[in-house]
Amino acid sequence: MNILIVGNVTKDIYLNLDKLSNAFETDKNGTKWLDFSFDASEHHFFNRNCSLGGAAISLEVFQKMGLESKISDQSAFSFDNDSSLANVSANTYRYILIAENGVSYLAPSNFKFTTFDPPSESYDYLYIDRSANLNQEAVNQIQAYLDISPNTKLVIYLKDNNNLHLNQLKTRASLIFVEKPTSISEKPYAPESAPIDPAKIIYLSEKNLSYLDLNEPIFIHRINMLTHLSIYSIAAATILSSFILGFPVEESLKLARANLENCKLNSTLTLTKLQELSSSFKPDNELELIAANLVLPGKGILAADESGGSIAKKFAKLNIPDTYENRRAYRDIFLSLPSLSQYVNGVILFDETTQQSSSNGTNFINLLISKRIIPGIKVDQGLECFPNSSETYTKGLDDLSSRLQKYYAKGLRFAKWRAAFEINLDQDTVITPSATAIDENCRILTEYAQKCQQAGLVPIVEPEVVFAGNYSIETCADVTGQILDTLFKFLSDAGVNLKATILKTNMILAGQDYLTPSSPEEVGARTASVLKNHVPENLAGVVFLSGGQTPEQATANLAAIVKNGPFPWPVAFSFARALQDPALYAWQGNTQNIKTAQTAFLDRLIKNQAAIK
Repeated sequence: MNILIVGNVTKDIYLNLDKLSNAFETDKNGTKWLDFSFDASEHHFFNRNCSLGGAAISLEVFQKMGLESKISDQSAFSFDNDSSLANVSANTYRYILIAENGVSYLAPSNFKFTTFDPPSESYDYLYIDRSANLNQEAVNQIQAYLDISPNTKLVIYLKDNNNLHLNQLKTRASLIFVEKPTSISEKPYAPESAPIDPAKIIYLSEKNLSYLDLNEPIFIHRINMLTHLSIYSIAAATILSSFILGFPVEESLKLARANLENCKLNSTLTLTKLQELSSSFKPDNELELIAANLVLPGKGILAADESGGSIAKKFAKLNIPDTYENRRAYRDIFLSLPSLSQYVNGVILFDETTQQSSSNGTNFINLLISKRIIPGIKVDQGLECFPNSSETYTKGLDDLSSRLQKYYAKGLRFAKWRAAFEINLDQDTVITPSATAIDENCRILTEYAQKCQQAGLVPIVEPEVVFAGNYSIETCADVTGQILDTLFKFLSDAGVNLKATILKTNMILAGQDYLTPSSPEEVGARTASVLKNHVPENLAGVVFLSGGQTPEQATANLAAIVKNGPFPWPVAFSFARALQDPALYAWQGNTQNIKTAQTAFLDRLIKNQAAIK
C-alpha cells in the first residue's frame, strides 16, 4: 500500500521563556494566552527546539507504520548541508512560546497555497493532510488525477468549514477526519450540509477520547511539547494507517492512543512498538475510556430498558396488545431514529431487546454500534421484599457473572442496576428507608459494580429515591445524601474504579404527593448541593433519571440543575418515560403512526439536549 500526501510542511520553533508570573491572561473560554505587552527586553528564552509539523508528521507516521508514502509537493521542504532540523527549509514557520503552563503560537496569517504535483504512478491512497491549503487550481488537479485513477481512495482532513475548495472533494472521499471545536465560540463542522455517509466521518477533538464511538471525539493529550496541531496530525495518520493495515476500530484507536501518549518531538513510534504498548493497556483504562464516552458533553443516555412487566402496563393503558412483535416495533421507534447519535452516547437495553432486530433486519445491538452509539444492558432482575418488611432489595446477583460474559460477547459495554428507596414518615421522622435497607442495597450495588468491571463492562449504579410519596424537598435531600455517602463508601472500600463508574440518580425534589410541589429553581439548587457534597470528584459522570415526572417537568428540572454548575464531572440525562412516553402515545400500536411517534421522540431529545448545553 502506498500513500500520496497533499499538504504543507511547517517548521515549529519552540522557545522556552523565562518564568513570568503575569505572562498569561485568560480569555472568556478559560484559555490562557501569552500577554505580549510585557517588556521583552527584560526577558529571554533559555531553550530552543525545532520540530517539523504539518505534512511532515503524517509522512513520518505512515513510514513508521510501514507504509510507503511521500509528499506530493517535493519542494515542500529540504535539508541544508548538515541535514539538521535547525536548517530545514519549510513552507511555513511557526513560533511556539512556552512560559509556565501556557503556550502561545505565532504563525503567519496567510499560509502558502499547497502545490499538487500530479504523479505519473498510481497510488492506493491520496491523503489531504490537515496542513493543506488548497486553491481551486489544486482541487481541479486532484479531481483530474482521481478521474484517471479510479482505484485511488481519497481521505480528507477537514479542520473547519472555511476551505470551500476542499469541500468540493468531500463526496469523493472514502474517509473524512473532522475537527470538533474546542471552545464554545467556535462553530462546529456540519457534515449534514453535504450528502456524506456519517459512517465515513471520524471526529477529532482535544476534549474527549472516543474508544468505541468513532462518531465522537478522540481525546488528545498535549504531551512531550507536542502542539495540538501536531497531535491532530499524529492521531489521524495513525488511525488511517491502522485502517489500511486491516486493524479493527478498537485496535486502531488503541494504536493511536499509544502513539499520542509516547511519541516525542520528531519521533513517532513504529508499528511494532505501538502494538507492544497497546497490548499493555490495563482493562481499567479501557473501562475509563468507555465511561468517558458515555458522558460525552451535549448528549445523554436513553433508558430503553423497561422490563416485560413495565411495558405490559404501558401497553394496557393504550389497549396495545402485549406481543413480542409489538414490543419489538416499540423499541424500533427509538433505536432506528436516523439522528439518534446526535443526542445520545449510549442506550440501555432490556434482555429481550438484545435478541430482536430493527425492521430492516439488523440486530438492535449492531444497529446501535453502526450508529456509533454504545449499547448497554439492564442486568438487575427486579425488587424483592426483605423478610417481614415492606422495604426492598434488588435481585440478580446469583448468575450475574455468567450473564455479563454473555452480554460482553454480544458487544454490550456497560450495564445498569437499580435499587429503589421509598420515603415513609411518622410525623417528621423518617421510618424508611432504614439504615439496614440502605446498607444492604449499597452492598448489592457494590458487588454488581465489581462483577461488571471484572467482565469489562462499565457499571451504572442507580440508587433511586422514589418520587411517589409525601415528603418535602429537604427530606429528599437528607435521605439521598445518606444513601450516596453509604454507596460511595462501599464502592471505595471494595476497590471499584470510580473513574469507570457512572451514577444514575434521582433529582432532589418533594414527593409526588407533597402539598407544595418543588419549583425548578429549588430542584436545581438542592440537587447541585447534594451532588457536590456527597459525590466524589473522581467519578466518571452523573446522569439523572426522570422518576415519574412529566416529560416537561423532568426537562425543566434538568436545565435548572445544569445552571447550578459547573460540576467536577459531566452531568447529563438518562431518561426513559420522559423521552419515550410522548412517542408511545403518538404511536398507539399503529404502524402508520411510526413517523409521528419518532417526531415526538426527537422533540424530547432536542429539548433535553438543550437543557444540558
